[in-house]
Amino acid sequence: MGTDVIKVMLVDDHAVVRMGFKLLLEGAQEISVVAEADSGEEAVRTFQTHKPDVLVMDISMPGIGGLEAIDRILAKAVHQKILVLSGHEDVMHARRVLKAGAIGYLTKRSAADALIDAVKTVYRGKTYLEPQIAQELAVEQVSGNKDPVDSLSEKEFKVFISLARGQSVQDIADVMSLSPRTVGTHLYNIKQKLGASNSAELAIIAMRSGLIDL
Repeated sequence: MGTDVIKVMLVDDHAVVRMGFKLLLEGAQEISVVAEADSGEEAVRTFQTHKPDVLVMDISMPGIGGLEAIDRILAKAVHQKILVLSGHEDVMHARRVLKAGAIGYLTKRSAADALIDAVKTVYRGKTYLEPQIAQELAVEQVSGNKDPVDSLSEKEFKVFISLARGQSVQDIADVMSLSPRTVGTHLYNIKQKLGASNSAELAIIAMRSGLIDL
């Protein structure tokens, strides 16, 4: 292998999924998977040791999850290139990860060659968006249609998703290193912005927006 080999770190909580993507990526001679992590926490802890050119990361993982991991990784290494490879096919997650600082978004339904193309594009420092997601984002910008969930700040969005998945205020406080009172304040603001009165209604809103599965 020459000096142009793109070093990739895979971050996904499913070992079988990581294995599949590793086989796909290493089928391209110019890509080498140099490290793996099964959580956002592990990725934050170890990525600097492995010095990957591109971090390929899921966002729906137990613990801090991908969005918080992106924040923490970029706080340590502002130029780290991150490609999100997600099971979520909605525009909202794509918009959130780009806002957080990732420069690529691809869904797991994509063909193998799309993943290789995405890694190469992100490696060059260019934004990669799956065509269907890119089209939906463009249509949304032109039409001006906005989901109320878009009004949430980054922290509120993370709290919202965690609550919708059934986590308690204390669980969220522990994972996000916040006080329960701060999480409670976020929860109050979330309910106001989304017109929800309890966690069950928040879960319904998240499902309607395609953010969580039944």
